[in-house]
Amino acid sequence: MRILFAIPARLIQCAGVTQPLALVFYERLLPGSQLVNRLQDRGYRVQAVPVAPLLVIEAEKQKPLLVFADLESTKNEICVAIADLKKNPATAHLPVLGFASEARKDLLAAALAVGALTVGDTALLEHLSQLLDQALQID
Repeated sequence: MRILFAIPARLIQCAGVTQPLALVFYERLLPGSQLVNRLQDRGYRVQAVPVAPLLVIEAEKQKPLLVFADLESTKNEICVAIADLKKNPATAHLPVLGFASEARKDLLAAALAVGALTVGDTALLEHLSQLLDQALQID
């Protein structure tokens, strides 16, 4: 029997717990800044990570609830950073949600292959609540 549940950020806030943290790596201003704003609107603290190789270091140090990664990086090998997150015992449990424009099926497939959940930019912003629920499900 498989039991799935998710803990909404607002419920965590109501319970008197500090705001959950989301690490976000992005280079593209849109949708990156919109994602940050929407996460904050949903009760998340957001920490931007300036370069992909710092994702593992910051995840170990900050203990986020989840990680978002802009797959369309021109300066970073984001799939390598996602793979490093998934290989590290201290961060392997973290849900990683990779996003890219819908036309970049190659990037979406590569991120999926290294353990990220993937989504197109438009769906990320339009369906963020449902994506958070999906990413935070516990088996």
